[in-house]
Amino acid sequence: MTTTLDHWINGAASAGESTRTAPVYDPAKGIVQKEVRLGSVADVGAAVAAAAAAFPAWNETSIARRQQVMFAFRELLNSRKGELAEILTSEHGKVLSDAGGEIARGLEVVEFACGIAHLTKGDYSENVSTGVDVYTVRQPLGVVGIISPFNFPAMVPLWFFPIAIAAGNTVVLKPSEKDPSAAIWMAELFAEAGLPAGVFNVVHGDKEAVDALLTHPDVASISFVGSTPIAQYIYETASANGKRVQALGGAKNHMLVLPDADLDLTADAAVNAGFGSAGERCMAISVVLAVDSIADELVAKITERMAGLTTGDGRRSCDMGPLITEVHRDKVASYIDVAATDGATVVVDGRDGEFDGAAEGFWLGPTLIDKVPLTSSVYTDEIFGPVLSIVRVSSYEEGLGIINDGKYGNGTAIFTNDGGAARRFQREVQVGMVGVNVPIPVPVAYHSFGGWKASLFGDAKAYGPAGVQFFTREKAITSRWLDPSHGGINLGFPQHD
Repeated sequence: MTTTLDHWINGAASAGESTRTAPVYDPAKGIVQKEVRLGSVADVGAAVAAAAAAFPAWNETSIARRQQVMFAFRELLNSRKGELAEILTSEHGKVLSDAGGEIARGLEVVEFACGIAHLTKGDYSENVSTGVDVYTVRQPLGVVGIISPFNFPAMVPLWFFPIAIAAGNTVVLKPSEKDPSAAIWMAELFAEAGLPAGVFNVVHGDKEAVDALLTHPDVASISFVGSTPIAQYIYETASANGKRVQALGGAKNHMLVLPDADLDLTADAAVNAGFGSAGERCMAISVVLAVDSIADELVAKITERMAGLTTGDGRRSCDMGPLITEVHRDKVASYIDVAATDGATVVVDGRDGEFDGAAEGFWLGPTLIDKVPLTSSVYTDEIFGPVLSIVRVSSYEEGLGIINDGKYGNGTAIFTNDGGAARRFQREVQVGMVGVNVPIPVPVAYHSFGGWKASLFGDAKAYGPAGVQFFTREKAITSRWLDPSHGGINLGFPQHD
């Protein structure tokens, strides 16, 4: 008999009102390991009500006290991160080392949030007019909603809720129903760290729960990471309901390789960035733009490295785990046939070979496709799996043009030993995050994460200074304290002496 994962509302597990559930798989075994509740409109309403009730007291809690809770949460998370990694591997399928890396990046944002006091300070201007001072303060929004994806069930929520909570907001998180346990684990840990009941709530669910968050009048903002079509829907719906929105969408990230690049370093980077986390990440490199003169050699080096990779159960020290569901695995695998039909060369077919795991697991090994036409859906679609495409270009200019013509603008990279070319690339490329000999240029926590074009809706990036600004709003106060000797009536504007 499988267990059922409850919501977390007002500091305790809650079955909620809805009786609907969804299966949560162990993707390495192909079996259902538990059920998760799918929240109703009423369940979301209960979580929002708990957050709204908790907000006044949390808003009035001193910054010093909030920091103490955040520091305690950081220490607990760091000391018990092994537990969380095992949860991630069991429900997402990523190997344990990937899971550990995900938690480490999330911890960076927690540590950033511990020092949020410096970034919530206002400005002060004295005597802007005679006896008049103007100053600004930053205040929390209230109840904020977070909707997170399946590919990083710990890291992406950690991009948002530590900053939101440290700034004085209260939170309702809707994690992916595919791997929901990490969210509950973190909620329980936060309670252990001393977070008051109602400040952090988790409601599981599908579109019904999402729409309830987007339209609830007491939710002040929505933070989202996911595919571009859903990001656009989130942005439009939440904005129409008067909410502040940060909606991060999909990607098709390119790596431009120039003839002077170190091809061994480049091949290592392409394999790491293309197949880490089974390619299920929005910052994965999915297209290598190889200048013709070095393309054959680069493809050979990548192929050689791929031969040494082991795909299997993430608990068995493999290099790459399964995909999240059987349906997603089959969709990703279908692009291999599309590639052959479209005239590309399938160099390594991930459907072949042996996998170190149960036969029922959702397996697809690393796949390499060369000479991919720009018209093929293998190039145009965000495949979100371990499929690396090679597109051959004649020059830097052609490669740059291909990147800039794409509808996405999340991440990109250039591999070269030419500083002038690198500098030119970082200035000319129309993408929000750029790597120079770095394949996955995810900014550290004290900068901000976000792309351009169809990879970001709204203008609010995640975490860093942009995250603090998103979860607070500025208030300007104009103040005059009259001298006791002052008197008289003046109906005009204040005058400068």
